[in-house]
Amino acid sequence: MTVTPQDQRPAGQQQPPGDDTPPSDAPPTSPFILYLRDEEYAEELELLSNWVRLLLVPIYAREASSTAPWCGRWWQHPEAVAQLHGLWLAWQELTGPDAGLCGPANWHRDYLEPVLNSLRSPAGPFAGCKAGAHRAKEVPHTDPY
Repeated sequence: MTVTPQDQRPAGQQQPPGDDTPPSDAPPTSPFILYLRDEEYAEELELLSNWVRLLLVPIYAREASSTAPWCGRWWQHPEAVAQLHGLWLAWQELTGPDAGLCGPANWHRDYLEPVLNSLRSPAGPFAGCKAGAHRAKEVPHTDPY
């Protein structure tokens, strides 16, 4: 799967806003996907996509419904990308060799259910999507300060 960051982020948002972003040749200051740029973003999204497609959805996703929607194009929802990436980072930490015996149980309790409930809420990022049909959500208007 080849992705380009321009296809994945909201129009005009190629990196998080703010004057404190590092220059393009500086390494990311966070492993969080929304702070990555261009090629790093695309590479991280590719890895995340594999985890979502091969582990998360087959094991944990229940059938989509109007009360628990899911979008097959989840990567086109920035909120879903952010939440799933955070879930994946927690999964890596809490299921790795140094996680301890309670790591996986803690991941299920503290991360999996809250994220899935948020994403699949009838008012969540997939609210307008139907099985096999993606619909982008309209971002609310915010006046400048």
